[in-house]
Amino acid sequence: MGMIKDDTVRNATSYYWGERTSTIDWCEENYAISNYIAEFWNTLTNVAMITLAVLGIYSSIRHRHGKRVTAMYVGLLLVGVGSACFHATLKYTTQLLDELPMLYLCALCFYSLVEIDVDIKFGKRLPIALALFQTGITLIYVFWMQNPAFHQVAFGVTAVGAIVFGTKRFSELNIGSETRRTLSRLHLMGHLGMWGGFLVWNVDNIFCHQLRTYRSYLGMPLDGLLQLHGWWHIMTAYGSVYLLLWAHLLKLARLGHDTMFSIQYFMGIFPHVALNNPKK
Repeated sequence: MGMIKDDTVRNATSYYWGERTSTIDWCEENYAISNYIAEFWNTLTNVAMITLAVLGIYSSIRHRHGKRVTAMYVGLLLVGVGSACFHATLKYTTQLLDELPMLYLCALCFYSLVEIDVDIKFGKRLPIALALFQTGITLIYVFWMQNPAFHQVAFGVTAVGAIVFGTKRFSELNIGSETRRTLSRLHLMGHLGMWGGFLVWNVDNIFCHQLRTYRSYLGMPLDGLLQLHGWWHIMTAYGSVYLLLWAHLLKLARLGHDTMFSIQYFMGIFPHVALNNPKK
């Protein structure tokens, strides 16, 4: 998802990870800060997604909210780790670790929203169908159509499916006004993060030359403020986790447990589902 930039000089084998093999190279100057990290800021900013995912996994396991909820946060963790590995190395293998988990995360969300109740409706048929679909997409992308546009379309189809079923589940709920407001706010925050991130992602691609010029004037560390792909990571990390929290709380509301839990913030900036008035 992006444009290959003219960083040939900084793709030489003299750097730690050697010559770039990825089909994509982003606007951040390669190996500008460290000989061991190809894109320093694009790697560092994945800490936001990793932290939010780990917090979600901890919350889900601690409160026993089920494997399907935990799996969604694990999927987000794999996206963050894969993205960090890709930007650190700019290798094709790690590029796949960045892109493919995005598809799998959407599939996990889709499954969790369809099978939101305790009783499984579709048995093994739905997970098998999703696994076959994702396997087919993976094989086509890896061995035949190595085009980022194909990945984007496949990701979009799966994401739309998750959004449609999520909206359907929300409309079916008979819940109090406070929970409904919380769910609506989470949904709005999620979309603002995703679409805001998509906006800066496009600005980074389209105006890369100008951004590089401005960054050269600022110098380290202020140039990091204009690393817009890094801001895409941060904004989509929060956008993704707010949508996962929406799905998480949606499940709790479906089970009638929504009043027992609320969205709280670790260190004031990391949202997660927490128990109200926990026993001491």
